[in-house]
Amino acid sequence: MNLASIPSPSTGVIELGPIPLRGYAFCIIIGVFVAVWIGNKRWVARGGKAGTVADIAVWAVPFGLVGGRLYHVITDYQLYFSDGQNWVDAFKIWEGGLGIWGAIALGAVGAWIGCRRRGIPLPAWADALAPGIAVAQAIGRWGNWFNQELYGKPTDLPWALEISEGPNRVAGTYHPTFLYESLWCIGVALLVIWADRRFKLGHGRAFALYVAAYCAGRGWIEYMRVDEAHHVLGLRLNVWTAIIVFALAVAYIVISAKLRPGREEIVEPEKDAAEAAKDAEAVEKKDDAEAADADGDPLKKDDSDPLKKKDTAAEAADKS
Repeated sequence: MNLASIPSPSTGVIELGPIPLRGYAFCIIIGVFVAVWIGNKRWVARGGKAGTVADIAVWAVPFGLVGGRLYHVITDYQLYFSDGQNWVDAFKIWEGGLGIWGAIALGAVGAWIGCRRRGIPLPAWADALAPGIAVAQAIGRWGNWFNQELYGKPTDLPWALEISEGPNRVAGTYHPTFLYESLWCIGVALLVIWADRRFKLGHGRAFALYVAAYCAGRGWIEYMRVDEAHHVLGLRLNVWTAIIVFALAVAYIVISAKLRPGREEIVEPEKDAAEAAKDAEAVEKKDDAEAADADGDPLKKDDSDPLKKKDTAAEAADKS
């Protein structure tokens, strides 16, 4: 018998008149805004222009949502394309089902397009956004709580999650893996911020640290889950994905540090060009002002006008 547990919401939808507010979608939206806010502050601190992170996010977020959904549908195709299932449900993103691996991969493609249009290096932008992405994941995981999904094995721990009877789930108390991952992502964000300040990470290494740290946690959290998943050599597919991506991220950090040590000095060329043009304009205005002052000085004007000097000499001769 549990003396304490975490209750699950009775519904994942709040009806605001004719508008249904879905908890899962709400968490995703809040996470995106928080990520952009954090990324913008870090981008400006690195010498970038305010608003650039949001402009590029306009490309990255839609690509990320599509990528996340594609990964989920492809790896859990039996939920939508097997006998008795409705393939139209594959488009119902609000009901849950986003794979972070696909979201980051395709989101990076969208970010690359946005960065290329602005003449900005993608690694620098990714470094600025990395902690924000981790915080966004921490917030987004609470969407799983609203949907009563992605929980772990049965447990009677005081922080066990109460799950009610429903489709594809049995009532009971389980490990709140959504909470474990949410707290882990907060830790990842703090780690990246600390390491970035301590070691001046650049050229994509802050982002790679976020990826490696997230994968380290995702591996053991994924191992605790009991929802249906494909297995390869006895391990869940996402565990293998976490292992492989972790290795790639660590390799990138090591190789990048040798090839391109330090941090980018210029992250947004457009801003530097604008400041240079502003300085040139200020110098030009100063020169114009000095020229105008010279034209308005009667002493300087008389001394420099040879015709007036000739007239003055003629008048003196007539008087004599």
